[in-house]
Amino acid sequence: MTDSRRIGRRGFLKGAAAVAAAPYFVPRAAFGANDRITTGIIGLGGPAGGGAGGTQKIAVCDVREDKLSRYKNDRNITVYRDFRELLTHDGLDSVMIGTPDHWHAIPAIWAARAGKDIYCEKPMSLTVAEARAMADAVRRYDVIFQTGSQQRSEYGGMFRFAAEMVRSGRIGEIRKVHVNVGGPSRPCDLPGQPLPPNVVDWDMWLGQAPWRPYHERIVRGWRPYRDYSGGGMTDWGHHHFDIVQWALDKDDSGPLEVIPPNGKDVRRLTYIYEGGIEVYHGGAQGAQIVFHGTEGRIGVDRGQLWTDPPNLKAKPIGAGEVRLYRSRGHKGNWVECMRTRRLPICDVEIGCRSVTVCHIGNIAYRLKRPLKWDPAAERFVGDEDANRLLRRTKREPWRI
Repeated sequence: MTDSRRIGRRGFLKGAAAVAAAPYFVPRAAFGANDRITTGIIGLGGPAGGGAGGTQKIAVCDVREDKLSRYKNDRNITVYRDFRELLTHDGLDSVMIGTPDHWHAIPAIWAARAGKDIYCEKPMSLTVAEARAMADAVRRYDVIFQTGSQQRSEYGGMFRFAAEMVRSGRIGEIRKVHVNVGGPSRPCDLPGQPLPPNVVDWDMWLGQAPWRPYHERIVRGWRPYRDYSGGGMTDWGHHHFDIVQWALDKDDSGPLEVIPPNGKDVRRLTYIYEGGIEVYHGGAQGAQIVFHGTEGRIGVDRGQLWTDPPNLKAKPIGAGEVRLYRSRGHKGNWVECMRTRRLPICDVEIGCRSVTVCHIGNIAYRLKRPLKWDPAAERFVGDEDANRLLRRTKREPWRI
């Protein structure tokens, strides 16, 4: 990615309020006579499977027969078992991707090439290299991409307000942040089982991942296993570290170091950001995310927002303080941006940067040694063993 594009992304983030007021609209005819955006669902297991208000679901795709069966008698929706065929559906404007994590990048990139706007559930990718490839494809083909990190849009604006208070200096200079999420995924050690007939296209479900025998637990609970997910670190981590990135004004950057616990002086995986800010995996007390500043604390999760001292949250963000992008619901923001062609609140570049934080943490856990990270180059400094873990070999024909 060129430096000029990074500057452009940052300029958008800093001027979000001005952009939101700009009178730039796509003609109504762009999405058909009824002005309804058509969408196809790739992967029916996640929140994306329900579609989005303001769109018309005209096609669905899954490799599991139990997921497709609910649509078998719906004459208004075409059923596919291969996302490549869905992308050729006549009149399709957009796709929503709700597959397991290892199946996010490939259909997203193919959809971008086909000119379809994209809503992709988090975590955005299985690897750092995939996230960058997704961002590059979205920019190259000029499509709208929303990452499913809905904490920026929803939950009564608590996460946005917390980030605004941090960015506005209400708790002084940030010294440390604690984030409570699960840990890394692990290699799969499940034995093989006979593949039941007419249940799942197992080879297609595996996709890019190394071939292994079928086990029902993988299909119904794949997140603990490294071939398909980054575990809790990328699952809830993509939500919560995304808010930390937002609050620290790092949507186009990231940490400079990641240090795994060593059983001695480092108790928790620690990210070091510019200015010496330490972000810890774990240790939050009173909320899932806790910001510690020189003049107070802010705690936030989906059920609460508190400040210490309590009066810090008593007044709304005012003149001279930082106002962040506001949206009217996460999927609604995606639909609105498909019409206006503006960047959504969790654009592909933001998703790329946030999931990268999670991935490099997992790599540090795996290698059990401190790593220096160059967020501009998106590579580890002087550590080729670590850099090899930024990507994975994919099975044919899924190499990207």
